[in-house]
Amino acid sequence: MFPVRRAIWIPAAAIVVLAAAAFAAINVYDHKQRDKIAPGISIGSVPVGKLTAAEAQAKVQASLTEHLNQDVHVRAGDHSFKLEGAKLERHVDVRALVDRAVGMSHRGGILTRTLHSLKDKPVHAALPITVDFSKAAVKSFAAHVGAKVDEDPVDASVTPRPSGLEQKPSRDGVKVAQGTLRSRLYKALATPAGITSLRAHLQTVKPKVSTTDLAKKYPSYIIVDRSHFKLRLYEGLKLEHTYDVAIGQQGLETPAGLYDVQWRETNPSWHVPNSDWAGDLAGKTIPPGPDDPIKARWMAFDGAAGIHGVDPSEYGSIGHQASHGCVRMRIPDVIDVYDKTQVGTPVYIA
Repeated sequence: MFPVRRAIWIPAAAIVVLAAAAFAAINVYDHKQRDKIAPGISIGSVPVGKLTAAEAQAKVQASLTEHLNQDVHVRAGDHSFKLEGAKLERHVDVRALVDRAVGMSHRGGILTRTLHSLKDKPVHAALPITVDFSKAAVKSFAAHVGAKVDEDPVDASVTPRPSGLEQKPSRDGVKVAQGTLRSRLYKALATPAGITSLRAHLQTVKPKVSTTDLAKKYPSYIIVDRSHFKLRLYEGLKLEHTYDVAIGQQGLETPAGLYDVQWRETNPSWHVPNSDWAGDLAGKTIPPGPDDPIKARWMAFDGAAGIHGVDPSEYGSIGHQASHGCVRMRIPDVIDVYDKTQVGTPVYIA
């Protein structure tokens, strides 16, 4: 016969004591691990696994200090600018990031936390770092760069002088794309590495009036230099030809000023002005012919005054003050000028 085995009974009270002791031990262990970060966690590019909260905070802060204090150098065209790191007041709430890392390390119930801690179970997570900074400093800096670099465009212009057309060519302006510059700085400064240099984008600003526009506006231009008895004809703002002329005699001077061709005629009649010098002819109209002193062409620029040809017998007056206010030209010359101009052509009498 086999001997009878008796069951070993552990008193319930002992079981309760053992369970309480185990739970207390787990609580003590869990308490000790409360500020430890699980392996596998990083803040930005800094691994902080297995570190205490204080150790992690010191490590992350040390990695950021140099970057957060860096100056930013900006190149805009031929100009260089420095945005001082001190003015940016860059700051990272490292404490909040570390608290998040600690929180991620101790998820679940106490038994789960303890088991994961004992096994060094990694928590694969990378917490992104966002940098706070002074946007007002960036805005002020971008405005400063624009104020120093921006150049207004220059419109093309012409100024008539006795010697010819004084031309100022058009020139493109330049403008710093301040909005783009601010956006690029905002984006870069919000990351821990940031930037140390960048090139600002420049925008070309076109003039309202280009040299080409002006040449189209003035396909021809007439300048009469009374002192030297010359008529200069410009085409496309370039001197095309210089002609000899006669101008108004003393007391009946060719009127100085800037005018334009008001109307034109081929083989015109002479509409005699109501002036004392006209005598009996005053107010009459003399048709083309031998009695008409206006030959070949007529280009009015001041009501009664105009540019016209004279009979070859009067060519001797060219180069003198001889007319009653008009500009006289040899017939081939006035025809040439007539063919190269139109109503509206500027006429500058200097």
